Amino acid sequence: MERDVVKITPQSGPRQKFGVLAEGFDAHTATEADLVELKQTVYKHKIVVLKNQHLDPAEFLALGQSLGHVDPYYEPSYHHPEVKEVFVSSNVKEADGSQVGVPKTGKFWHSDYQFMKRPYDLTLIYPQVVPAKNRGTFFVDMAAAYRSLSEELKLAVKDATATHSGRWNYKIKPDDLYKPISEILREVDTITPPVERGVTMTHPATGETVLYVSEGFTLSVKDADGNDRPDLFHDLLEATGQLDRTYEHENIHLQTFEKGDMLVWDNRCLVHRALHTATAEPAVSHRVTVYDKHLDPEDAH
Repeated sequence: MERDVVKITPQSGPRQKFGVLAEGFDAHTATEADLVELKQTVYKHKIVVLKNQHLDPAEFLALGQSLGHVDPYYEPSYHHPEVKEVFVSSNVKEADGSQVGVPKTGKFWHSDYQFMKRPYDLTLIYPQVVPAKNRGTFFVDMAAAYRSLSEELKLAVKDATATHSGRWNYKIKPDDLYKPISEILREVDTITPPVERGVTMTHPATGETVLYVSEGFTLSVKDADGNDRPDLFHDLLEATGQLDRTYEHENIHLQTFEKGDMLVWDNRCLVHRALHTATAEPAVSHRVTVYDKHLDPEDAH
């Protein structure tokens, strides 16, 4: 039996700066060559929207594992009850009133797990319950953002470092009730200690220089001499569009989706921010994050 040919088409919406649509991709029959091509397409176009996907959580995980190594999120409250490696964002209660996953995740600019020791290469998001209005995710391509910096800012970030942590966007759990904030912050710093890395990095797949700071997970920026530079941090956030609350900045891409879509994006290169509806519309998404085994062989356990 002949396999369907995957058709790749550019996105063309007025606020879509990059990304492509892929029709005909079948995760059940994809060959190793298909998976390599998928990753190459993601690195080239930053986001690939796989259309008409029909996967259960175990199959969704299997797709992620076929692209590299998958770790479960360190906080169990986000785990899918049957497939712990699948991260669940949900504001929908179960029939018995229980909560699976965590509501309203990612309403701030960030790269997934930016505060962890190694950045993940790929993020896969698979919406399960899609809001009727205002659905989507904002993105900024931080390689393109670096290229658009003034020469003064490019010089300022040379050899500069940034410290990243999840502490300011930690979600309080029921068993945190009555704990002092200082105790919670100490626990966050113990489980996920702040990490320091360069303000820029070279993308291992594309060779691009990527600006690696975000409003949500970057705590501070230091210049090449080790001096704290809150002014530089602010200027970088402003230049990339992360301080624009109208979301009309020229760097900001709005990625929309519909039922059956799966988004695969370059997590090293993109920062993103969820677009949540003003009203409490039902919304559920599953997520898997991947170390590309070809880019990070030491993490392909």
